[in-house]
Amino acid sequence: MEVWAPGARTVEIVVGAPGEPPERAPMVRDDRGWWRWEGERPAYDVLDYAFVIDGEEPALPDPRSAWQPHGVDGPSRTFDPSAHEWRDAGWRGPRDGAGTLGGVVYECHIGTFTAEGTFDAAVERLDHLVDLGVDVVEVLPVAAIPGRWGWGYDGVDLYAVHDALGGPAAFQRFVDACHERGLGVCLDVVYNHLGPSGNYLGRFGPYFTQSHMTPWGPAVNLDAPGSHEVRAFVVENALRWLRDFHVDGLRLDAVHALVDEGERHLLAELADAVADLSAELGRPLDLIAESDLNDTSMVTPTAEGGFGMTAQWADDVHHGLHVALTGETQGYYEDFGGGTRTLPDGGPLDVLAHVLTRGFLHDGSWSTFRGREWGRPVDVDALDARRLVTYLQTHDQVGNRATGDRISAAIPPGRVAIGAALYLLGPGTPMVFMGEEFAASTPWQFFTDFTDEGMAEAVRAGRRAEFAAHGWSESEVPDPQSRATRDASVLRWDELSSEPHASLLRWYRDLIALRRSVIGTSETRFADVICVVEDGGDTFVMTHRGIEVRADLAHDTVTVTTTGVESGTAADCIPTSLTYP
Repeated sequence: MEVWAPGARTVEIVVGAPGEPPERAPMVRDDRGWWRWEGERPAYDVLDYAFVIDGEEPALPDPRSAWQPHGVDGPSRTFDPSAHEWRDAGWRGPRDGAGTLGGVVYECHIGTFTAEGTFDAAVERLDHLVDLGVDVVEVLPVAAIPGRWGWGYDGVDLYAVHDALGGPAAFQRFVDACHERGLGVCLDVVYNHLGPSGNYLGRFGPYFTQSHMTPWGPAVNLDAPGSHEVRAFVVENALRWLRDFHVDGLRLDAVHALVDEGERHLLAELADAVADLSAELGRPLDLIAESDLNDTSMVTPTAEGGFGMTAQWADDVHHGLHVALTGETQGYYEDFGGGTRTLPDGGPLDVLAHVLTRGFLHDGSWSTFRGREWGRPVDVDALDARRLVTYLQTHDQVGNRATGDRISAAIPPGRVAIGAALYLLGPGTPMVFMGEEFAASTPWQFFTDFTDEGMAEAVRAGRRAEFAAHGWSESEVPDPQSRATRDASVLRWDELSSEPHASLLRWYRDLIALRRSVIGTSETRFADVICVVEDGGDTFVMTHRGIEVRADLAHDTVTVTTTGVESGTAADCIPTSLTYP
């Protein structure tokens, strides 16, 4: 066992079998600041262990802990990733080796996907995703967090799998079960910050730097003294999920907060390391960035000076759809209503046409919300549109609303069906947020389970203050620390057979089947998409690869027609026209 603690004078290990009195022994330092235990390992398959730095109690968990069964403040537990007997020897990757691009991604929070909130329980619902036509399951962060449940973005043990979800062995079983059904797995990872409770990295070494600040405090140290080991900590973490857990891709949270002024950006280094591992394993491995920079250099190959990501999220497409369907124009939605310095002569449907044919609204244009020009121009003839992930809802866009209400709570099913048709049959890589496909009646609210009462109260107060500024009363904002808030966010699977849920589910299945048959997996271009606003602004028409989506927003109806599809294609086996309702 070893740990990096370059500034420590002494490091001791406290180690023993679970339930047995532990031993305490000194560790030996090398010239790079790594401390190693040279004693004889106890003869047990599983050990609990922790480190004491400079004699200061309590003992701390391993920064690279694979398992925290006693919580984020307790000792670590050893885990052998090679013990699992994998059944996916023939697995070539999503869509039989085609990878993620162009497939249908399903964003899933394991803790609320089922009432049990575990990987093993989620396996029982995977056939639903197969029937829906999903290609890749994107799992929200699984790193160990304080308490029993949360979104996962406050992880503090980045190598561990949260015990309440089932721990690391359960995650391996889940991935194996997905592959058995032909489903790829993309794991959401957070490298831009750690959560505030149970974060001990700073006690071990210079994992953070005051040279750069982020919304969460000091930035992760990617370019200051000691950054070499911190960068390795991140890169090795990513490779571990892909190698030891057979994950097919990673979604990187808020990469714009990875501040790196070094000679080579961490993202490019990571992209090349993942490409090497992909070649070694003989299957595609994808990196999907969440970036608000609106800059296609994010998905430009490293050999061409880019960051080398496979794809990036396209929030502007979401914003355009949301405003056109709901009429909301507050906050960052303001420009998407049209009539601003961005599109002075256009309304929300003109903005929607812009984002569906260019990917970004802010492509070097003025952003009213930011008070500055934002983004960079997009070469629509050169960019493979599959490299932008598009969506109608996400965990952020739902959960960061005051009550976690889904778009289906604000608009009729026919209007949801319009939004679904436009992004599922568009040129990007579409992503469905769990429950969206059947207009789940359950919200997806912001919930936490901090065991530190001071932190718990700070979260409550912060959430209430944030929305009080927008006119929400304290009683209207769910208590994030209440179990009821988490429980209210759990999907209700009994809704699948009742209306309007069943009809919308059939609509999503038909759209995804049409996408698979007609659009397929080859490269797409935004330049191939044509959008027209008709009937004085009541009808929106999108044409893409022989598919016409005609949306009547005055009556909330939509018709999809496979006009122009050549005879003899796979489309011959599907309906030439779909309507909702």
